[in-house]
Amino acid sequence: MAAPPAAPREAPAGRRRGRLALLAVGLGVLIVVGSALHLTQGTSAVSALDVLRLVFGGGTGDTAAVVLESRLPRLLAAVVVGIALGVAGAVLQTVARNIMASPDTLAVDAGAHLAIVAVAAFGVSLPLAGAAGIAFAGGIGAAALVLTLSGTGGTGIVRLVLAGTAIALAMKAATSMLLLLFAQETRGLFAWGSGSLGQNGLDGLLTLGPVIGVALVLLLALSRRLDLVYLGEDHARTLGVHVGRIRFAGIGLAVLMSAAAVTLAGPIGFVGLAAPALARLLANAVPGLHRHVVLIPVSAALGVTLLLGADLLLRALIGSQNALEVPTGVVTTVLGAVFLVVLARNIRVSSATTEPPAAGTRGTLTALRYRLILGALIVLALGAVVVSVLLGDIGILLGDVVNWVSGQAGPIVSNVMENRLPRVVAALLAGAALALAGALVQAVARNPLAEPGIIGVAGGAGLGAVAVITLVPGVGFWTQAGFAGLGAALATVVVFAMAARGGFASERLVLIGFGVQAGTQALVILLITLSDPWNETKALTWLGGSTYGRAFEHLVPMALALALVVPVLVRAHRDLDLLSLDDETPRVLGVPVAGSRLLMLGCAVLLTGAAVAGVGVISFVGLVAPHAARAVVGRRHSRALPVAALLGGLLVCVADTIGRTVIAPDQLPAGLMTAVFGAPYFVWLLYRSRTRT
Repeated sequence: MAAPPAAPREAPAGRRRGRLALLAVGLGVLIVVGSALHLTQGTSAVSALDVLRLVFGGGTGDTAAVVLESRLPRLLAAVVVGIALGVAGAVLQTVARNIMASPDTLAVDAGAHLAIVAVAAFGVSLPLAGAAGIAFAGGIGAAALVLTLSGTGGTGIVRLVLAGTAIALAMKAATSMLLLLFAQETRGLFAWGSGSLGQNGLDGLLTLGPVIGVALVLLLALSRRLDLVYLGEDHARTLGVHVGRIRFAGIGLAVLMSAAAVTLAGPIGFVGLAAPALARLLANAVPGLHRHVVLIPVSAALGVTLLLGADLLLRALIGSQNALEVPTGVVTTVLGAVFLVVLARNIRVSSATTEPPAAGTRGTLTALRYRLILGALIVLALGAVVVSVLLGDIGILLGDVVNWVSGQAGPIVSNVMENRLPRVVAALLAGAALALAGALVQAVARNPLAEPGIIGVAGGAGLGAVAVITLVPGVGFWTQAGFAGLGAALATVVVFAMAARGGFASERLVLIGFGVQAGTQALVILLITLSDPWNETKALTWLGGSTYGRAFEHLVPMALALALVVPVLVRAHRDLDLLSLDDETPRVLGVPVAGSRLLMLGCAVLLTGAAVAGVGVISFVGLVAPHAARAVVGRRHSRALPVAALLGGLLVCVADTIGRTVIAPDQLPAGLMTAVFGAPYFVWLLYRSRTRT
């Protein structure tokens, strides 16, 4: 695992100042030129010459109104938010001693967004400063939880990303539930939730700009102490630095800046990761940049540059009118995902494997006890199917089901069964498919905290399906399923081809997959926003995973995928046991590592693509079900795979039933419910594995 880089050797003072000055001038020129171009873009007829005349004291009143009321607030928002996110990311990386720390990976943005949406959903009206305070509370809580789970010793890059991703997924699921349940109260917050620079005048900037400025000054005052904290706790304590207080102050000020940025523009993704990480990479070529008194301003300038560049690129590509409907944060997320993939390819990671939590206590499980457990799970799954069929907005009895099977049911019962039974079976099949895919990914990647969603497979499948639905209206289900499988395959090829550099380290695979997943999700939002910007329910339902409207036709791809994959796994379960250990052991025992890994990944892609095509993107099932199976029956895949499939099907079936009954006739997507159920279990897994380590 990568540790924080050592401070570069000091160069001669003249050369150090020269390179720093050159970097400062270069960033200043980029910001000035970008700002000038930014003021010339807009939906009105005001041209660049009109703006230039206004700068030199000319121009009309209409020109001044357009610039001062519309273009200037957007420009200043980009500057202020870029500064806030760049500085916040730099400080969070220092406090965590981890180059992957940022407002995104620490779930600060997700926590702040959830807090603001919750306040809006329950009809509480707050002034802008009050909203910033609510966002701060949500952000600081999320950051504290993620850092508690991942640690701050500089050796938890993948753990930090996974912890932050899981917490963010749970918070985004809760946010999506509020957006669906309180659609009128939260109207407009879906697109804003991806980050938008649009402002209504300068009031927000005048209120929160000074808050960001004060936090920046305080962090610069702490810069020397932050230098020592980043180098190491022991060294800092030897020089009299109270590490705990500096960390608390740094996290508090960074989260305050992030919360102010979220309040102004929504959660704008990846700027807080890319800007400071790029600054730290430049420190190898620019001596002295590692010192926080320089690093903080440079990270701020890079944040402004990235955000201005993303907004300029967005409006140049799709036009200023269309850009009003597309969140700027979508563009920064796509660009940031590319940066993260490049960074992950070159970062130093450990090749050591990790023992799956709760997996080592069931190695002596007897065959009789295993059969009893398996039988009990089969009975539970069948019972869940029966209960799910009976419950809903219209309740039916078991006798009604018997009459329907025998063809003697009335029209009401027949209509209920023809709509409800495919949904129940779809949930069961999708859960089983995702659980098996998760177990395969964890074994191949040798990372017990990975799953199809984390490594980008689910995101690729979702992008493929949404793309064909959006671009080709009225397309058939089989075409949709085919594009979902194609998207999953392409995402997998990209992730594993990029991860192959440097010996295919499992941690590099997870980091690259995380970047691909974030990028594909951003592209899904972009497609939906461009094609149907006011249909938030469509976006939330698809991204949340739903069995709504499923027919027996939609079950065929999942059933075929399971029918093809299960015989392969029956024959290859011993190879999976060996692949989950290391590369050397299976080679010694004659197992073709590359071929077996490719076969298992192909099975995982097929299962994930079929599940996403059938019910959309469902989170946590591929992570929770394999862990729970190992906790119950141990690590042997001959036992863990069937148990994982049953647990996955049971989880999604129960989640779907709760989602369509608790607020009937309204419904909540099954994927949102699995996230709510799965997040606490995943948090417990992370905490337990950290304490063991």
